[in-house]
Amino acid sequence: MPPTETAALASELHAVLGLLVRRTRAASGESGLTASQRSVAGRLLREGPATTADLARAEFVRPQSMRITVAALEERGLLLRSPHPTDGRQVLVELSDAGRATITGILRAKQDWLTAALDGTLDADQRATLAAALPVLRALAGAAE
Repeated sequence: MPPTETAALASELHAVLGLLVRRTRAASGESGLTASQRSVAGRLLREGPATTADLARAEFVRPQSMRITVAALEERGLLLRSPHPTDGRQVLVELSDAGRATITGILRAKQDWLTAALDGTLDADQRATLAAALPVLRALAGAAE
C-alpha cells in the first residue's frame, strides 16, 4: 500500500475508533470518572492489585500522573491500599467493593450497547468480517512505538 493510502487508512481508523470509544462511553452513563480513571480501574478489575509504578508503565504515563489518578480513585472510595507482600517499601492498590461494582456496571453498559449495535446495525457477513479483523486489530494495539 502506498504511504499516502496508509496515512489515509490510519486517519480513518483513528476517527472510527475514537467515535466508537465516545459512543460506548456515552452509553455507560455519567460515572464522574475521567477516561484515565476508568482505564486504571478497569485494569485493576482485569489484572488485580498493582503498584502505582506498575500501573504507570501499563498505562504509558508518568508515575506522578498515575499517583494523581490513584489518589482521585481512592478519594472516591473506589480503591484500597495494602502493603506489598514482598517489598515493604511499596504499596499495592486494588479496587474496593464499591470500585468493583462501579467499574463492572460501566463495562456492562458498554458491552450491552455494543452488542445491541452489532446486532442492530451489521448483518451476519459484516459481523464475520469484523470478527476476522480482531486478530489484526489486537496485533496493531500491541505494536511497539
